[in-house]
Amino acid sequence: MGSRTKARECALQALYQLDTSGGDGKTALDGILAHFEEVDDETTTFASELVRGVQLDRMAIDEVITRSSTNWKIDRMARVDRNILRLAVYEMLRRGDVPVRVTLNEAIELGKKYGSEESSAFVNGVLDRIAHLSLPGAAPKLSP
Repeated sequence: MGSRTKARECALQALYQLDTSGGDGKTALDGILAHFEEVDDETTTFASELVRGVQLDRMAIDEVITRSSTNWKIDRMARVDRNILRLAVYEMLRRGDVPVRVTLNEAIELGKKYGSEESSAFVNGVLDRIAHLSLPGAAPKLSP
């Protein structure tokens, strides 16, 4: 498993924990990273950037998800799906160093691994809408 894939898994688990019980992102992530074998500095750094970024932009990210998920309120989504979407939307709209296709594929894989049978299709559908809306010249973009 690549270090960025592992970082996304750690970030997802930390975001899930924060969504469930609140707390501090760094503390949640440190606890998650402690359970992974052979976590290198690149994994730790990328996971930290993802968790911190999602937390800082969460309201705007949730708004983008809500606008793109017809018939689904964000608080009614499965907690795993909601946090996979948050992670992916943050990457798509804030991380220019990650190709959108990579973000989509990684999110779908997280859905298959951690979500329900329907998670990967649901995540794919919502992210596909967001990706098409986020092409150059189109909305939405997160506010600076």
